Amino acid sequence: MPTGRRASKPDGPDGGAVRAGRTQVPGAGLGATAGRIENAQVTVYLVQADGSSSVLPGRGSRCRCDDAGMRELSQLIDVEEPAWPELRETLDASPVSVEVLPADGDLGRASILQLQVTARSYLGAVVLHCGGLLVDDGWVRVFGSPASGAAHGAPGLAGMNQFPGRFDPAWRPETGLVVAHDVLGGVFALNGAAPDGADRPGAPGEVVYFAPDSLRWEALGAGHSAWLAWLVSGALDEFYATLRWPGWKEEVRALNSSQGLSVFPPLWSAEARRDISATSRRAVPMGELLGVARDSCRQFDGVDPGFLGAV
Repeated sequence: MPTGRRASKPDGPDGGAVRAGRTQVPGAGLGATAGRIENAQVTVYLVQADGSSSVLPGRGSRCRCDDAGMRELSQLIDVEEPAWPELRETLDASPVSVEVLPADGDLGRASILQLQVTARSYLGAVVLHCGGLLVDDGWVRVFGSPASGAAHGAPGLAGMNQFPGRFDPAWRPETGLVVAHDVLGGVFALNGAAPDGADRPGAPGEVVYFAPDSLRWEALGAGHSAWLAWLVSGALDEFYATLRWPGWKEEVRALNSSQGLSVFPPLWSAEARRDISATSRRAVPMGELLGVARDSCRQFDGVDPGFLGAV
């Protein structure tokens, strides 16, 4: 699929131009999906001015909702053309390494019920059938429903987004759903119903990226299914072209899934932009890495980037 490319990037915190031309997710905009997924049931949250909300089943849905507009678990998982077989084929055919972590079935069912998405969507398939995905030697961690005590210490989508302990039809992610992190502290999130109100770019349901080299959110121009297919397509070398150094794979493989790499001088600095291989890097807890990024945003721009995940 053709790619979109921006001509320039906004200035970084030190006044210099941050790397130009980050490639957007290829595809025909938000509607771009893979195969059967284009007809998947998608839950749309309509948030009213008074804060109340309703849930509408998406295109192709024939299930009935209860009085609160919520679908039962069986309506979400017992579906025609579930996405997992197709997604599994896509993962197996990926030109980059993709490790599928073992899932906790109970957690997966509880999570898909809380999300109110069906197993016909890639999001529902990931949450229901796997503990997460470690993409490109673990450079990107996609959150699922990990089995307790699983290797790598992978966090789950429910914990990362602070799902309620029991199903709560009134609960919504405040600013959107954090779906993945990268090892540098980059955050992939699925926009909620009102991204403008959260000071985030893009449309409702679009995947956006918090870039650690610009300390800003960027719209990627695709919904979740197209984004996930792009993620495992081999496109990350281009997306992270100026943020990878010789030997990065060995450093990333040595991390567990609760760690990231702290880079000095920082990624947004002129020194790091000139030569990323000349920086020093050390493993730190992901919570520390995201906390530093959030504090830097407040310091340089006076803007809080908002929720980056509960780690």
